[in-house]
Amino acid sequence: MYRSEKRSLFRFLAIYLISTFILFTIGSAIFYTLEKHHLIDKQRIEMKQEGEKIQHQLIRLHKTFESKLPIHVKEIYKIALLDKELNPIFSNFTPPKNTGFTQEYHLVDGHILYIKPVDPYHLGVAYLLLWTAVDQAGIANLQKMIILFMLGAGVFFLILGYFLGRLFIAPMHESIETMNRFIQDTTHELNTPVSTILTNLELIQTLHKCDAKEEMRRIEIASKTLSRIYDDLTYLKLNHQYHRNIQAVNISHLLKERLEYFSVAIKAKKITLHTAIEPDIVLHIDQDDAIRLLDNLISNAIKYNKTDGTIAVYLTCMQFCIKDSGIGIAKEELATIHKRFKRANSSEGGFGIGLDIVYQVVKAYCFEIQIDSQTDQGTEVTITWKK
Repeated sequence: MYRSEKRSLFRFLAIYLISTFILFTIGSAIFYTLEKHHLIDKQRIEMKQEGEKIQHQLIRLHKTFESKLPIHVKEIYKIALLDKELNPIFSNFTPPKNTGFTQEYHLVDGHILYIKPVDPYHLGVAYLLLWTAVDQAGIANLQKMIILFMLGAGVFFLILGYFLGRLFIAPMHESIETMNRFIQDTTHELNTPVSTILTNLELIQTLHKCDAKEEMRRIEIASKTLSRIYDDLTYLKLNHQYHRNIQAVNISHLLKERLEYFSVAIKAKKITLHTAIEPDIVLHIDQDDAIRLLDNLISNAIKYNKTDGTIAVYLTCMQFCIKDSGIGIAKEELATIHKRFKRANSSEGGFGIGLDIVYQVVKAYCFEIQIDSQTDQGTEVTITWKK
């Protein structure tokens, strides 16, 4: 799966799962609240039924002229019998202070208080109070059930979201595959004529004298540009399957070679080149990666430079730096300029893949890259590595 596909899939899954989680959380919260109230209401009904039974006991005792208390009550309940002045006739618990006797039920500190007026008074009892703890076991089971439901639903919707996401990015995948096949076919077709042109051009320059030096120079620039585009497109096509042959590469010598390779293009644009290259700087890197890194940065410095401009190239044991006097990059573009197919200036040529390749190489070797630029004042790119 390509990076763009993974990025789109992850974004889709994130939005899908977060929205689903929010909806299920709201739904579960409503369900939990309703079920909790249902459990408490069930306890209230049971307490009311127990109160009716106790009232019948009071009536029976009153009719038989007995005054023996306490009344028989279930063990889960505590009872208090109060007279009309709210004085206790019998009580095995202390009712909460400031209890409103106009309200039938009270929730106090995880307990339910049931108040039943007794009318007419039996044995002087005006109020019957029952006290019991809220059924925490039932609420705990409810919470456990909701958590298990949320986990199960989460796994289900994660799997469903993944397959929906794959269906969502399928057209993108097909388009990318089509484009890659086009690039592969195009680069394959370009390779042979470009190689033939460059080979024969070198032979002509070596073995024959030619009066059309300017025309030959233009052909050389165009051929080298095509060759570099071919190399870049091939690298992008291989992407993660690219096999790197890590070896000790003399970057100082390679940099001089690449500057010589671009010398015709530099002269054509009348650019003044300043170099400060320390000798025999060696890096352990794949040579083709090093060439791509240098070529793309040098090519950009030429392409986006001004006529009669300058390029300064520095190489030390710690870093490579290239600075041009070109059109520069707007501040708001710096953060995204390295993305594939992104170009700072559409009036210039290119496909917008150079800096993407540079960043891929930098990432592969854990180098650090810094781009400093100002519009119409030029750009400075610095690659730093560990010694």
